[in-house]
Amino acid sequence: MKKNLLLIIFSWSCLCLTAQVQKNETLPLTQDGKFVLGCNYWASHAGTNMWNDWRPDVIDEDLKQISEAGLQVIRVFPIWPDFQPIYQYYGAKGNLQEIRFKDGPLPGTGPGKDGVSVVQLDHFRQFADLAEKHNIKLIVGLVTGWMSGQLFIPPALEGRRILSDPVSIMWQVKFVRNMVHEFKNHSAIAAWDLGNECNVMESMENSEAAYVWTASIVNAIKAEDQSRPVVSGMHSLSCGSNATWRIQDQAELTDLLTTHPYPFWSPHTNQDPSNTIRTIMHSAAETRFYGDVGGKPCLVEEIGIMGLMEANEQTKTEFLRSILFNNWANNCHGVLWWCAYDQNQLDFTPYEWYAVERDLGLFKTDRSPKPVVGELQKFRKFIDGLPFDSLPPHKKEAVCILTDGQDQWGAAYSTYILAKQAGFDIEFQYGNQPLKEAPLYIMPSIKGLTLINRKEWLSILDKVKNGATLYVSFDLGFLSPFVEPAGIDIVSSQNRTEAAGFISNDGSIKTFSMGASRKLKVKPSTATVLAHEKDGNPIFTVNDYGKGKIYFLGFPMEMNLTNTPSGFTENAPECWKVYQRIADELIEKNRLVRKNDPYIGITEHKLADGSMVIVLVNYSPEDKNVELTIKNGWKIKKAIYGKASEDSKVSIPANDAFVLFLSQE
Repeated sequence: MKKNLLLIIFSWSCLCLTAQVQKNETLPLTQDGKFVLGCNYWASHAGTNMWNDWRPDVIDEDLKQISEAGLQVIRVFPIWPDFQPIYQYYGAKGNLQEIRFKDGPLPGTGPGKDGVSVVQLDHFRQFADLAEKHNIKLIVGLVTGWMSGQLFIPPALEGRRILSDPVSIMWQVKFVRNMVHEFKNHSAIAAWDLGNECNVMESMENSEAAYVWTASIVNAIKAEDQSRPVVSGMHSLSCGSNATWRIQDQAELTDLLTTHPYPFWSPHTNQDPSNTIRTIMHSAAETRFYGDVGGKPCLVEEIGIMGLMEANEQTKTEFLRSILFNNWANNCHGVLWWCAYDQNQLDFTPYEWYAVERDLGLFKTDRSPKPVVGELQKFRKFIDGLPFDSLPPHKKEAVCILTDGQDQWGAAYSTYILAKQAGFDIEFQYGNQPLKEAPLYIMPSIKGLTLINRKEWLSILDKVKNGATLYVSFDLGFLSPFVEPAGIDIVSSQNRTEAAGFISNDGSIKTFSMGASRKLKVKPSTATVLAHEKDGNPIFTVNDYGKGKIYFLGFPMEMNLTNTPSGFTENAPECWKVYQRIADELIEKNRLVRKNDPYIGITEHKLADGSMVIVLVNYSPEDKNVELTIKNGWKIKKAIYGKASEDSKVSIPANDAFVLFLSQE
């Protein structure tokens, strides 16, 4: 019976799946080059209990304060059991007799027939009216069954597998359709979010089950409202064949992907101070990873520092300033801070349990703003004052190919940072997706026996034959054919007893060493050796292959950096110079502006009139004096943010940015 009901729900979902979002967004969430600012919201007096402890006067004051801070959008959460307070009632021998409200049966008509509380619908209507009053748009997290470390489940569904049990899915569909139907004509609603991190609500058995649940909720929304984007609301997605919650599936079914890139919670990201390059790069790297692999817009939907035991207010503000400019420059669509108000006065769960959830607000409990509010206001003024409507896409020189067998996010993370340090930009794809066009392909820290299908691998080699460059670094991954195209002979291999060494043959990169599990004894056949180990074993080679080149690095540099605290500090190995070596000709040919500091990021954006917007971001907590090399025939027209000198030198304060116009002479 359960299986049949699940098939019915899935079949209904598929019938609705073809519905597409019409382009009438009230907020440019999915438009490239646009950037929104907002926060996640719980009422200042009540946190997750706001719908039951309903105080519209407090909420009115909250939204007024948020609007005056320059925020355009808030993400709001109708707690599921508050809005669908259904209970199971039993008869003889424990048999289920009826699902009903606590104080009476479900009515035969109206919202109540779906177990939805008309009282809470009225509260939400008041809330939406107040948001409209203060010119704030809403992203509505529909199935809010998980929040701040606690599950919130209607009593009638307790004990069930929340995301895969067909009875649970049925009631979710009823609730979602009801909510969307009730509020689809309210102008304050900007988007419908599936819910808050719903992939935390159950450990799903496989990706098919995750797909069925997502399709059911998405199409419950679109059955009622096809005019607004559907937002994923998920975090911690992946792209590999063994992943349960896949980026590709969420991208297929929703209109806007999301990241929740907290440094404290995400893998690999909490190793260095919050105002340094690794931590600052996290949100843009993960958001571009999702967006590129999924082929859909992606938004930084939650982000923040987890209270004063992670960083003080000054460091938090420096972190925010850097990520605002970095995400804007890299087409990440917006940033929503977590959250609006501190919650340290609340004496109920989840705040009773988790100290880490209590001090995350933009505003303190006495309504005084924290320094981050000023930073948001300053950035909003910058965006509103730009002399162009939207920031054009930035140049990208390379595609990073992520494959099965590896930690895809870990490999993507360091690859993104290294490319930025070297002075070029990348986009991502999964190895078994159709190959994107690019002059440079990067396969970082390959690992596994079935890392990419033969067809896709041969497509990469064909691109190299026709003039592309390929870089591969080794972490016990197998490719075939490889040794002949790479121009090397692997004489033998063995487990390592010491770290891999890197001694540059021409001295252009300082000697360093890194851990590796396997040593390949390499003999060049047609390849040129660029670096070797202390025993003379070649460790970095390049070989002509057709019209292109193949670079091979014999250890997993990217994953080593990902797993090493302080791996990107200013005293770290010059690993970025390896990337500069593989892309140097391409950078010289493609870039109008080059910089002399690996802790400065640079993006180039071409406007319709042919002029260029150049964005530089300082990923360091130190002031930087940066010398720019500008291609002949171009000149700095004016600075939009910051001040340039006559000799193409710019000063960028710690954790800040510099934005300029470049025009032809």
